Amino acid sequence: MIWLGIETANTPLSVAIVRDGKVVAELVQNIKLTHSAGAMPAIEEVLARAGLKAGDLDVIAVSEGPGSYTGVRIGVTLAKTLAWTLQIPLVGVSSLKALAANATLYNGLICPIFDARRDNVYTAVYQGVTLEALVEDHHAHIADLLERLRALDAPILFVGTDVGLFWDNIVEELGDNAFRAPFSLDLPRATEVIRVGTKVELPSVEATHHFVPQYKRIAEAEANWLKEQKEKEHE
Repeated sequence: MIWLGIETANTPLSVAIVRDGKVVAELVQNIKLTHSAGAMPAIEEVLARAGLKAGDLDVIAVSEGPGSYTGVRIGVTLAKTLAWTLQIPLVGVSSLKALAANATLYNGLICPIFDARRDNVYTAVYQGVTLEALVEDHHAHIADLLERLRALDAPILFVGTDVGLFWDNIVEELGDNAFRAPFSLDLPRATEVIRVGTKVELPSVEATHHFVPQYKRIAEAEANWLKEQKEKEHE
């Protein structure tokens, strides 16, 4: 079975081909190139390097969020279009779980982090090896997250390129229970998106129509509108 993996949920971009459980080709980059311009050429490149055509694909796995609204939307739109055109299943994978999968051999708690601006993060807590979600994917202020993690009173491995933005706060709150993954594990990888995707039952082709991103947070414009409505109610 030939899988195409697509990971565009944040600034890094990764695309991979896995055939029968073996990595054939993978592209991983962390440069300032918009995914709208770089994602499709990256897909074409890995297919060419693997000596494959789009019609050879059997399944597509895509990071479904949370993360950058634009990044998630681009990846999901590409994946849905390809899957429906090729009439093959589309599997959605949490972008946080895929990142945590980089450190899956760590036999402890893993906390992936994406910056959500204004001292907020997208995050979760997974058990190493099994990747069982102990704290589900969510959006939180960094202070609220660290208070929750401190209550766990256990060693936690943090992974992700954005961890550095909050590392001083993390160490201050968690002390010796805070560990940072090596930089080589910080970039999300499409091969891990595929690996996590292989653990779930394949959906029907028709399910592609109903596939939606998992933002885990309402858009800022919608949040401002709701705030305005509440203020009007109290006038």
